[in-house]
Amino acid sequence: MTKKILTKDDAKKAVYGGCILGGGGGGWIHDGLAKSESAFEMGTPNLITIDELQDDDYVACVSLVGAPSAKELYVDSQQLVQTVQRMQKEFPQPIKAIMTNENGASTTINGWLQAAGTGLPVIDAPCNGRAHPTGSMGSLNLTEVDGYLSIQTFSGGKNDKKIEGIVSASINKASNVVRSMSVEAGGMVGVCRNPVQVDYVKKNAAVGGITQAIELGEVFLSVPEGPERIEAVALYLKGRVIHSGTVSSYELNETGGFDVGFVKIDDLELTFWNEYMTAEINGERKGTFPDLIMTFDAKTGCPLVSAEIQEGQSIAVISVPKDNLKLSSTMFNEKLLKSIEMIIHKKIV
Repeated sequence: MTKKILTKDDAKKAVYGGCILGGGGGGWIHDGLAKSESAFEMGTPNLITIDELQDDDYVACVSLVGAPSAKELYVDSQQLVQTVQRMQKEFPQPIKAIMTNENGASTTINGWLQAAGTGLPVIDAPCNGRAHPTGSMGSLNLTEVDGYLSIQTFSGGKNDKKIEGIVSASINKASNVVRSMSVEAGGMVGVCRNPVQVDYVKKNAAVGGITQAIELGEVFLSVPEGPERIEAVALYLKGRVIHSGTVSSYELNETGGFDVGFVKIDDLELTFWNEYMTAEINGERKGTFPDLIMTFDAKTGCPLVSAEIQEGQSIAVISVPKDNLKLSSTMFNEKLLKSIEMIIHKKIV
């Protein structure tokens, strides 16, 4: 098996590239960089391509579940590794690799720490190649598989909030239990979930999505700080800069553990549900999720997630058609996309 031994340099590229592919969500750059430090303190993670496993091998997904803005959240490295070890113990088949749920500043490298701590490789196939708001959007369309039993192990919190366990139920029920456990733990738990066979991953995941994030990060970091970075990113992703200007109004509401709101830059309006959902100039649609819509600091070229936008900021916005992204089968599931419309009150499907 040819493995790519991941380095701290790969991690930095993955964080910046992941942030751009996060499309407004997927976590903060400083969190991603801190997480990568912890991963390499634990050991050295390896990345493998999907072809290096057998079709009937099992891989499991790792992620964090909860509200990133919670004041008492606590998940340490040991707890993250424990979720994988518990899954290895409880699941009847061997787990051969770890996958992340999505690309984002702190999610592209989800699993690197667990891989370093358990000796399992990371598979170059995130559940989704861009960030997305709901758990079911990162579940490889398993919500559509009749009778699929979700197994999820979780751990988080400290002192009297410390909590760990395993739940087995339908995907939606298991996910709801884990989300409520994250509240009990102070706001966040580490999760290992939904072991699936490689054959299923090939058909439903964003195969090659980790490499794409690392390559995009390399493109971004190879250009000196400034607006040229944004042009380089748009060129690499075959997208375009749709507007550059000053933020005239910005609104963010925290609803049910999600950030929901809008950004206005002159005549351009963006809506977001964690990630950017729509971009319109005078009512004309310039991008619709799962197209990638992303904001950047117009002066430095640094990517900005939706939660860090402020009025008066100079920002540039890019839009990349979904056909140019590596996406999960869930991004073509109309039922899941329809659920966005009630949140942002705009047409998506």
